[in-house]
Amino acid sequence: LDVATTQPALQLYTGNNLDGTLIGPSGRIYRSGDGVCFETQGFPDAPNQPDFPSATLRPGEVFRAATTFRFSVA
Repeated sequence: LDVATTQPALQLYTGNNLDGTLIGPSGRIYRSGDGVCFETQGFPDAPNQPDFPSATLRPGEVFRAATTFRFSVA
């Protein structure tokens, strides 16, 4: 997986805490490790770190970001 983004950070979430008690809309049980999410974003602690790029969006400003995911097989 290659990720190209205009954002400075990437947050990774996994389904490692899924325990088989949740059922998806298709009726399939969600098991531990069944899910993964890659979320590109600004640095989470940016408001408290003056050296980080600002994550503040003021009224009237427009937020634009681009992220491309490319999957390949080695």
